Amino acid sequence: MTELAQLAGRLVAVPLGAVARWRGGKPMHPRGVVLDAVLERHGGRPPFGVPWLDAVATGEVVVRMSRGAGLPAPLPDVLGVAIRMIGDDGAPVDLLLSTTGRGPITRLIPVPRSDAAATYSSIMAYRSAAGPVRIAALPDAPSLPSDPEPVAREAAAGGVAFRLAAAVGAGEWRPFARLRATGARRPLEPAFRFDAVRNAPPGLTASGPMARFREPAYATAREVGRPTGV
Repeated sequence: MTELAQLAGRLVAVPLGAVARWRGGKPMHPRGVVLDAVLERHGGRPPFGVPWLDAVATGEVVVRMSRGAGLPAPLPDVLGVAIRMIGDDGAPVDLLLSTTGRGPITRLIPVPRSDAAATYSSIMAYRSAAGPVRIAALPDAPSLPSDPEPVAREAAAGGVAFRLAAAVGAGEWRPFARLRATGARRPLEPAFRFDAVRNAPPGLTASGPMARFREPAYATAREVGRPTGV
């Protein structure tokens, strides 16, 4: 399984690199908006048994909300939320989340959406002392536009907020933090590169077929089609 996932990642990197060259940038999630935000971690109740998930802390973060294939709104697309924070040691910590279902099985399946008020899951599992963990962002608002410019306006008005939750194995989502956007950055597309495999949260290690697929696919695509990243 490990070898098959890595081989698939290397094979997918070829068309990703071609798309990156054609677009002159990102092969996936080419259209997005970068937001300043605050992440308020209140910890799991009951605790997860993973210090990073159970910690109480507040810090500034950078969020990128994007459309996976770059299709124009209002067409459905696999939407993404990428979060960059700085750890206690000064190293970056990245989360990459995509629109999925919410249940134990459907959280593993990307789902195109036209409204950004959706469930976003890491899909990829993290290995931890508590068992396999996945992370999700659950919207506070009942509706949210998915086009970058309207999202920027919503962020400036305080209308972009999510609860971050984690699930151990096939367990239910349990909130551990709140993410609140404070405004859009200018320009909307600074050169951020997120890497959920290399920059996993402390105590969590990217694991499973998706991690083994993602690492060679994105590494090769970045090299072939610079600049890129999600």
